[in-house]
Parts: sequence; C-alpha cells; structure tokens
Amino acid sequence: MTDSIENRPRLVLITPSDIGDDVLITQIQAALSGGDVASIIVPQYELDEDRYQNLLSAIVRDGQAEGVAVVSAGDTRIAGRCEVDGTHVVGGYSEVRTALKEFGHKWIVGSGGAETKHAALMMGEENPDYVFFGRFGQDTHSEPHKRNLELATWWSSVVEVPCILMGGNDLASLETAAQTGTDFVALSAAILGDGIDAKAACAQANEVLQTFVFADGED
Repeated sequence: MTDSIENRPRLVLITPSDIGDDVLITQIQAALSGGDVASIIVPQYELDEDRYQNLLSAIVRDGQAEGVAVVSAGDTRIAGRCEVDGTHVVGGYSEVRTALKEFGHKWIVGSGGAETKHAALMMGEENPDYVFFGRFGQDTHSEPHKRNLELATWWSSVVEVPCILMGGNDLASLETAAQTGTDFVALSAAILGDGIDAKAACAQANEVLQTFVFADGED
C-alpha cells in the first residue's frame, strides 16, 4: 500500500449479526484483500459458546494472517482460547478498570457504551486503548448517529486516547464520519453486509479516508 495509513483515520470492521457465519467469513476475507483494515471487532451478540468460538477462531486466523488485530466483544474465556488481540468492554469506568487490570498486560482493551461526555471522560481516565462511540448492530441508517458524531468531534479535539466512531450503513456517509477527526471509523453493514462487494467497498473506504490526512502528521 502507498497511502499514509499512520497519518489518517483508519478503518475498523464490526461483524454484523444478520448474516450467516460462512458468508461473513467470506466477506471478511474479501474486505481484507481490498485495503487497509486496522482491526476487526467481533461481538458475540446472541451466539452460543460453540458457534461464537468457531466464528471467532476463523476470523482470528484470517485477520492475523493479514496483520489485522482481532478484538472480541464477548466471553473472555472464549477470547483467550481463540488467541485474540484484544477485548472490548461495554459498561462503566469500573468495568474498564477491571478489564485493564486483568488483560491490559496482554491484550488491547477498548471501552464502549459512553453516550455522554461525562461517561466518556470517566472511561478515558482509565486510559483504555480506545473509546468507542456507537452501538454494535445499530448502523441502521445511512449516516452515523448525530450524538456519536458530536462526541467524536469533541473527543478528538480534547483527549489523547484514540476513539472509534461507528459509521452509517452507506459508504457515502464515510466522509461525514471522518470529518470529526476520529482516529478510526467503524463500518459494518456498509462493507460486510450480505450482497456487498466487500473488496471494492473496503478499497473505496480507504480512498475516502486517505483524503483526511491529519494535519502535520498528528492524530
């Protein structure tokens, strides 16, 4: 790749809950062949342990083979068996603190669930590897949620902890998300949805993100 991925927002993929596992794995493989992906977050949703472990194991295999960090948002025992790169914690600052104490020495630890500036700052004070603005599976509109856009814009201007902003389900809205100054934009249905050309979508997303190189090479 020739673009300056370290000096611009990068893409994070969130696995959706509404397509079959085999289709999802195929979509991920295609997306990874299309351009830069910083990480893949794999929520457990309502999957039972066996199915989640099988799915997570396959994504870890494919993601890590391409140098992509795979983060589990589910049972940490399964995450450990699958040798993931990180865990995503949803809750308050106390849950983030506990996860950092238990896993921070070996995993990426990210935090989600912050829907106010105060809640986000409380999480940020624990110094997680990132703070996530949005909800898994809630990219039901073409544009990112207005509140998340506002939080990411504010956060990016005042806090050093990286943030991930949940984008919409249409690549046409990616520019709106990137304009916040966020470190990462997360996409799910826009790239991994059933029937999407995931390779082309990932390539297109990277073309858009490359136009948002951080000023002076700083994030």
